[in-house]
Amino acid sequence: MYDVMSKKAEEFIDDKEILETLKYAKQNKSNRELIESLINRAEDCKGLSHREAAVLLDCDLPDLNEKMYSLAKRIKEKFYGNRIVMFAPLYLSNYCVNGCTYCPYHAKNKHICRKKLTQEEIRREVIALQDMGHKRLALETGEDPVNNPIEYVLESIKTIYSIKHKNGAIRRVNVNIAATTVENYRKLKEAGIGTYILFQETYNKKAYEELHPTGPKSNYAYHTEAMDRAMEGGIDDVGCGVLFGLNLYRYDFVGLLMHAEHLEAVMGVGPHTISVPRIRPADDIDPDEFTNAIDDDTFAKIVAVLRIAVPYTGMIISTRESQKTREKVLDLGISQISGGSRTSVGGYADKGEEENSAQFDVEDTRTLDEVVNWLLKLGYIPSFCTACYREGRTGDRFMSLVKAGQIANCCLPNALMTLKEYLEDYASEDTVKWGEEVIKKEIENITNEKVKAIAKQHLFDLEGGKRDFRF
Repeated sequence: MYDVMSKKAEEFIDDKEILETLKYAKQNKSNRELIESLINRAEDCKGLSHREAAVLLDCDLPDLNEKMYSLAKRIKEKFYGNRIVMFAPLYLSNYCVNGCTYCPYHAKNKHICRKKLTQEEIRREVIALQDMGHKRLALETGEDPVNNPIEYVLESIKTIYSIKHKNGAIRRVNVNIAATTVENYRKLKEAGIGTYILFQETYNKKAYEELHPTGPKSNYAYHTEAMDRAMEGGIDDVGCGVLFGLNLYRYDFVGLLMHAEHLEAVMGVGPHTISVPRIRPADDIDPDEFTNAIDDDTFAKIVAVLRIAVPYTGMIISTRESQKTREKVLDLGISQISGGSRTSVGGYADKGEEENSAQFDVEDTRTLDEVVNWLLKLGYIPSFCTACYREGRTGDRFMSLVKAGQIANCCLPNALMTLKEYLEDYASEDTVKWGEEVIKKEIENITNEKVKAIAKQHLFDLEGGKRDFRF
């Protein structure tokens, strides 16, 4: 029985409810009156239910699909403006005891080069990332209680935050590790992590168990209920996602929204971020073996409808996707992207010497500066801001500011100041030229005159060598 308030995975992600939702959406995919009413109601930026969103996703009326895309763009601009937050993944270890059929880390893979970074190697990786200009990392590691215990992750976080190289500093460490206990989530919170990220992969329990035949991750309920335990452990911000291509995308789209509704109902705040990765080639993994792959147009529509359904949530796209695909979805709802990413263990300092330790192939292979330059030329503001996390604007405090439209008073000046830091310390000559033009234009869009005056002074001080201003 479906129960959004239940703490049991099979009840807040109810198979019957999903199947009924998909049937309803299919029956109404050409229902112009219903679809127009949903689009009109979504204009209030309060979101839609999973069943309502499923109807929009199935809509086969071209003119109304275009209205959806326009609405998604307006909603994204209202809450996140033209700012795009930059981050990079950092792979600590690819030792793993799970048997996931879609991931090259799976325990039976004898081809992949197994590697675990020492604290000194982590230091080298972090310095390499700082020298690119990164301020925000997402830690990644396989699930292995012996090689990758929680103590190793905690020590690594401490090491990362301690490194100050030239003007570099990692100011926010997000963590993407296996589902764990409330006690361990409490330890991660105490270590100062930003967002705890965990992808469900698929919400279809039968498919999930087939895709995860062995290892701790094979426990569907334990994995699906992880976000509840994380928030019980004091972590304010959690990030959800599925791996599109593993299962029927409509099913996982609905499951993802049901999960968001559950967190909002039970914990008082929904996911801080939603990621939308698609399955990619990797060592020992052929994506053609997975027959549920989605095309670029379907992918773009998923992004747009997610933005309409959960307007306040940050949305992430990684370098799994090509430059062309990333450009298409930036307008439709994406607010965070990675740049200059390596998915191999030790890939930043070693520059790919251990390429066969990678989790997946990177499609967008550009450097961080090339990505920043590209965003600037498209009219976006690449942001390296971590101010909300460091000022305690997390969880329901962050969401309340977003919903009230007040977060822009902080976000725009913070984005411009962190962009200025990047331009001063790391950017190429052409990127500096484009960046300065964007700052000059965007600074005038700060509506609060006092904030604008302070921001202008900080921008001047940054030119003089000072760093790390924030609102």
